[in-house]
Amino acid sequence: MLWTAAGVVSLGFLITLEIIARRCAGVPGPLTEQAREVVFAPKPGPLYAGLALMMVVLTWRQRFIAAGVAIGIDVVLVLVRLAVGAKMTDGHTFGNGALWVMLGWAVIAVTRRTGRERVLLLKGVGLGLLLVAGRKTGDTWLLITSRTRPTVFDPYVATADHALGNPSWLAGRALEASGPITGHVLGLVYAQLAVAAVVVALYQLRDVGVERRFPRHHLVRTFLVIGLVGPAIYMIFPVVGPVFAYGPGASGTGGVQWAVANLWPNTPPPLHPLHPVPYDDITPRNCMPSLHTAWATAIFLHSRKGPRLLRYAGAFWLTATLAATLGFGYHYGTDLVAGVVFALTVEVALRSFDRGWDRAGMRLVAYGTAVFTVLLLSYRYVPMEMAEHPWVFGPLLILAMISVIHGYTRTTRLWDPTVAPGRLPEPQPELRPVP
Repeated sequence: MLWTAAGVVSLGFLITLEIIARRCAGVPGPLTEQAREVVFAPKPGPLYAGLALMMVVLTWRQRFIAAGVAIGIDVVLVLVRLAVGAKMTDGHTFGNGALWVMLGWAVIAVTRRTGRERVLLLKGVGLGLLLVAGRKTGDTWLLITSRTRPTVFDPYVATADHALGNPSWLAGRALEASGPITGHVLGLVYAQLAVAAVVVALYQLRDVGVERRFPRHHLVRTFLVIGLVGPAIYMIFPVVGPVFAYGPGASGTGGVQWAVANLWPNTPPPLHPLHPVPYDDITPRNCMPSLHTAWATAIFLHSRKGPRLLRYAGAFWLTATLAATLGFGYHYGTDLVAGVVFALTVEVALRSFDRGWDRAGMRLVAYGTAVFTVLLLSYRYVPMEMAEHPWVFGPLLILAMISVIHGYTRTTRLWDPTVAPGRLPEPQPELRPVP
C-alpha cells in the first residue's frame, strides 16, 4: 500500500509539473520529455544508471540478458538515425535501449509474474524510472525558475558571504593557479555526481536479488527527495551564483551583459545598498541551497557503512564537490552551509519515517528546519550586518552548521548502537568425587 501510494503521489506530482511547465514556461514538462525519448535521441541523463538500479531485483542471467538487449537496441537505433540523417542530441545518442528494457520488465511483471515476485519487480522498475524521471523533473524545475523569477537575490547572498571571507573568490583564484589538470578532475567529479550515487546505491542494494526485498533505507530515496524539495526553495530564494552575477558566466562571455559587475574571481564585491537585480530567462536560479553539496553530503553519509575503499571514495567525492562548486563560481560559501544543513535534515526525516518517529528524530528534524530557515532569513534581511561584523557572524554560521552535524551524529548513534563483545564465561572449578 505504501509503494502504491508513493506511485500515485509521484504520478500526480509529475502531471502537475507538466501543467505548470506548459502554462508558466511554455515548454514541455517531464512526462512529455520522457515519452519523447522512447524513440528520439535522448538528452544526457541517467538512463543506464536507472537500468542498473532496476537490475538489482534480477538474477545474474537476467541481468546479462537485459544489458545485452539494451545495448543492442541502442546500436540499432543509432544506425537507423545515422542512415536517415536524424539530428543527434548534443552528441548523446545512447539510452533508449535502457528505457525500453525497463518498460519491458514492467510489462513482464504485470503479465508474467504474481505475488511477491511481481511486487519486487515493479519496485525495481519503479526505482529505475524514478531516477530517470527525477532528472527530467529537476530540469523542468530549473527552467521554471528561470522563466518565473526575473530577478535574483545574488547581491544579498554575496554580501552575506563576506562573513565567511568570500570563499568562492578565494577558491576561484586557487583553481586558476593550480593548472588545467585540477580543473578537469574537479569538473569530472562535479558532472558525474550521479555516477557516484549509483555506485553507493548498488552497494547498498547488492543483496536485493538474494533476499527478495529492499532495505528499509537507501541512498536513492534521499537523492530523490533532495532533488524534489530543493528546487521548490529556488522559487523562494532565486540565486544564479557568483560566476553569473559577478563574472563572465559559465560560457566565458554570455553572462557579462547581465552581471552586476565583472569581478569574479579577482575582486570581492563591494558593500553597497542591496536590492534584487534582473537576470535573463535562461540561467537557472539554482544556488540556494547548493544541491550538489546536499547530494555529495548524502553520498558521504551512506558510504560510511561500506568497505574502506567506498568510504574513502565518499569522502573524496564530498571534498572535490565542495572545491568544484566554489572554484568554478557556481555557488557562494553560504550556499554550501545551507546545503549541508538541508541534506542532514532530509536524511534524518527519511530515517525517522522508516524506523518510526521518536523524540530524538522529531527534535532533530525540527531543529534542522529551524536552522535552515534562520539561515535563509539572515541571508535575506541582515546580510549587511553579517558583512560588517564577519568575526561574529562567520563563526555563528559555522557553529550553526556544526550543531546540526553534531545532532545528526549523536542521534544516529542512538539509532545504531555498536554491539559490545560478549563476556566469556569464567572457568568452573573441576569437581572431584568424594572418596
